[in-house]
Amino acid sequence: MNVNLHESKFYGILDTAYVKFSDWKNKCQDLINGGSDIIQLRAKRESHSEKKELLQEILPLFKNILTPLIINDDIELAMKYPNLGLHIGQDDTPANEARKILGSDRILGLSTHSIDQVKDALEFKDILSYFCIGPIFSTQTKPDYIPVGLDSIQQINNIIEEMKGKENYSTPPLFCIGGINRKNIKQVKDAGAKRVVVVSDVLCDNDTEKTVRKFKLFF
Repeated sequence: MNVNLHESKFYGILDTAYVKFSDWKNKCQDLINGGSDIIQLRAKRESHSEKKELLQEILPLFKNILTPLIINDDIELAMKYPNLGLHIGQDDTPANEARKILGSDRILGLSTHSIDQVKDALEFKDILSYFCIGPIFSTQTKPDYIPVGLDSIQQINNIIEEMKGKENYSTPPLFCIGGINRKNIKQVKDAGAKRVVVVSDVLCDNDTEKTVRKFKLFF
């Protein structure tokens, strides 16, 4: 898929923890209309067949647009449909194995939760399409994870800049995630974030489209 993720600013996640099936399609359309640069389907509690049903409900919305659709941690489901990307965590299919299965053209993203994991991710520059760092703040989505804090953003940016100084080294784009909302987005931006993932603050708002637009104004 010919999408420049370095130019992306807002990553929306359509999460079953916050969106009912009856609202599923409309909420996805709101994310698209608001200008989400990339959208992920995340269904942690659902079975493979249930995730397939959720996917088929929204697939028509992506037919004539460039916005990438990513599947969270279900490489089998991703491979059943052309152009779908995949997002993996630290305990999921290893990045190099996932890339071999996906092929070279699909988007592959990875979650990281520490500076050491970020350094490992940056070594996969030819494998990953992007990576996320978080949670920046504490979040109900991942209550067991220790927040990495705002200071980590600049620290990672410094590591990336150092690597960019090496010959022929291009790093995958970084997205900040975890507990980010309208009250703290300025702090996140001021800390050096260039791209963000926001979940509950946009999904739980009655006007998701408008809320996405507000976040994009910061970038």
